[in-house]
Amino acid sequence: MRRRQFMTLLGGVAAALWPIRADAQQPNVRVVGVVSSGSADGFAHLLAALHQGLRDKGYVDGQNLTIEYRWADGHYDRLPALAADFVKRRVALIISTGGVVAARAVKAATTEIPVVFASGDDPIRFGIVPSLSHPGGNVTGVTILSSALVPKRLEIIRELLPGSRRLGLLVNARNPNAEANVKDAVAAARTLGEDPLVSRVEVADLDLVFRDFTNKGVNAVLITTDPDFNSRREHIARLAVQNGIALVSDFREYAEAGGLMSYGASIVDMYRRLGVYAGRILDGTKPADLPVEQPTKFELVINLKTAKVLGLTVPPAMLARADEVIE
Repeated sequence: MRRRQFMTLLGGVAAALWPIRADAQQPNVRVVGVVSSGSADGFAHLLAALHQGLRDKGYVDGQNLTIEYRWADGHYDRLPALAADFVKRRVALIISTGGVVAARAVKAATTEIPVVFASGDDPIRFGIVPSLSHPGGNVTGVTILSSALVPKRLEIIRELLPGSRRLGLLVNARNPNAEANVKDAVAAARTLGEDPLVSRVEVADLDLVFRDFTNKGVNAVLITTDPDFNSRREHIARLAVQNGIALVSDFREYAEAGGLMSYGASIVDMYRRLGVYAGRILDGTKPADLPVEQPTKFELVINLKTAKVLGLTVPPAMLARADEVIE
């Protein structure tokens, strides 16, 4: 074959292959790992908020980003291994959800991969960051400081049940932060003259616990912040109503599920802001340069339908200041 014929043939092959090569070239898609101490059940609306926050920064799962999830399903001892798996794979970013227990596990697993956490507790107190304004290192996130609002929730219970009452405190025995949460809640209750009946439970024992509350005269229960409880909020709210107990919680999702009322920051907004922070880090911002975000608004949600079932009259002043009344 002559040289001119060979070059012509080669040029034709190259021209034929060029569209295939162009189509095969894909942008560099980064992997983000999500480690959660809870379970996927009941978290769809929160994950949607997380994805929205990422979209606000130009990142879409399945297009220019791949998000993978690891759920501990309430077995908090599994968290270190779940975090280690993502570290081994050298993902671009790790998002921890479900409280400081997940954040601590991820932080312990890496000092190099950026970490963004969502927590209802004080991240300074539990050693996640040294400062909210200057977190330093590779970790930052969003906190709604739910535990700090326990005194306000207790005041709501007192306003709702001004007469005879006995207070129950529901705590997940598996949660490593349980004792700290109990200590804070009991101290806050005692300043108001309350002596709460504390029940540290395994989630499988919830039915027995609520029956025990009823037998001991408990007519109001304050539920502590816990991701596994969040996944079971409909069951918990139903047990409270069945046993004639006023359930007061941190997140509006409990009130929407049938609990009496909630007071706290929006967990949906927290997850959206978590996604925005993740997007900023993917853009190149260092976690150390992003202060831990705190809520600026708290909402009171009252389920008036549940109040009627329990035979309670919600004071007009409380209804007037509620951000939402479910009827």
